[in-house]
Amino acid sequence: MKTKNGFRITTYKKKELACLYCPDSTARCAIRTLTRWIKRNTELYRALVNTGYNVRTRTFMPKQVSLIVQYLDEP
Repeated sequence: MKTKNGFRITTYKKKELACLYCPDSTARCAIRTLTRWIKRNTELYRALVNTGYNVRTRTFMPKQVSLIVQYLDEP
C-alpha cells in the first residue's frame, strides 16, 4: 500500500524507518530521534502500544507504520 505521495506502507526495521526520517544522521542517532518523537507524541505512543509496540520493538508492522505516518507525516 502507498500513501498519496508515494511512500510505501509496509513492514520496516526500526533502523530503516528511522533513517528515512533522519537521513543525515547516523543510524543510531536516527533511531534515538524517532523513539524520542514517538514517546513525546502521547497519542501516537498510545496508539502504537495498542498494536503491541514497546520501545524495544525492532520491527514496525504496516499498521504501526501507518500510524507513525499519520502522526509524524511522511519521511
